[in-house]
Amino acid sequence: MTQTPNIPPLIESNESEYRDSGVTSTVAIAGHPLHPLIVTFPIALLISALGTDVAYWFTNDTFWARGSVWLLGVGLLSGLVAAVTGMMDFLKIDRVRKRTAGWVHMIGNVAVLFLTLINWLLRLNNFTGVVLPWGLGISLIVSALLGITGWYGAELIYRHKVAVIGYSSRHEY
Repeated sequence: MTQTPNIPPLIESNESEYRDSGVTSTVAIAGHPLHPLIVTFPIALLISALGTDVAYWFTNDTFWARGSVWLLGVGLLSGLVAAVTGMMDFLKIDRVRKRTAGWVHMIGNVAVLFLTLINWLLRLNNFTGVVLPWGLGISLIVSALLGITGWYGAELIYRHKVAVIGYSSRHEY
C-alpha cells in the first residue's frame, strides 16, 4: 500500500480521510456541492481583471480600464456568494477546520475579497488613474492568492475528501 505524502504545511495527509468516501457538502443540490461550482466565476473574473489591467498598461485604451472595473465588481459579488457557501462548509464540517488547508483556503480567500474591494473602490471614480501601478499590483497579488487558495481548496476536496458525493466511514459533519 502506498502511503500518501505528508509535507506540512503544504500537504497534510490523513490516511483514513484519503481512503474513505468523504464528507458531503452542507450546501448542495441533489448531493452536488455548490461551492466548487460557484468559485469558478470569481476566479475567472478576477484573473481576467489582471488581463484587462495588463491590456490597459500596453494599449492605454480606456476600454480595458472600464472592463477591469466591471470584472472587479462582478468578481467581488460572485466571490461573496462563493464565500457564503464555503463559510457554511467551513463552520459545519469539522474536517475542514481541523486541516491547515481549510484555514489557508478560508483566510486567503477573505484576503482576496478584501483586496478586490479595495481595488474596485479605488477605481470607481477614477478608473484609469489607479490602474498603474496600484490596480495592476493588487490584481497581480489577488491572482497569485487565488492560485494558492485554489491549491488548498483542491487539497480539501481530493486529499481530505470534503464536499464530495459520499459518506465518511465516521459520519462526521
